[in-house]
Amino acid sequence: MSVVKSPLSESDLQVVGDALQGALVDLIDLSLVAKQVHWNVVGPRFRSVHLQLDEVVDTARRHSDSVAERASALGVNPDGRSGTIARTTAIASVPEGWVTDGHAVESLVSALGVVIGRMRERIEKTGGPDPVSQDLLIGLTGDLEKHAWMFQAANA
Repeated sequence: MSVVKSPLSESDLQVVGDALQGALVDLIDLSLVAKQVHWNVVGPRFRSVHLQLDEVVDTARRHSDSVAERASALGVNPDGRSGTIARTTAIASVPEGWVTDGHAVESLVSALGVVIGRMRERIEKTGGPDPVSQDLLIGLTGDLEKHAWMFQAANA
């Protein structure tokens, strides 16, 4: 049952719904990975990496809410349950325990790279069916690419 009538055709809604759900999973898991590393980072660059990780968490959480609300507006139920995230994420898990600042940066560069690559695929797929959702994905990808740049520059 859907209480919200989508302006999209069923086939377009399937494409856009899948893209939004995938984006939601990636953003939630990115926030979890960044927060886990944030709590466990150690090393000479602790403070700067610690603070930078919180910026990623804030960005991912803000955008995950926008993505979920866009899905709801289209009549697609967003699924951010922990089991769904664990089952469908493409981001590598971070090791248990303390994480050196260098490894923390490498982990975030990798995680952001995975998410950005998948977001760019979604941008491509949603352009025809729903430019509004595509625009949302473009904006959040720009923010993620800025974080990726900053972490890469920190490890140069």
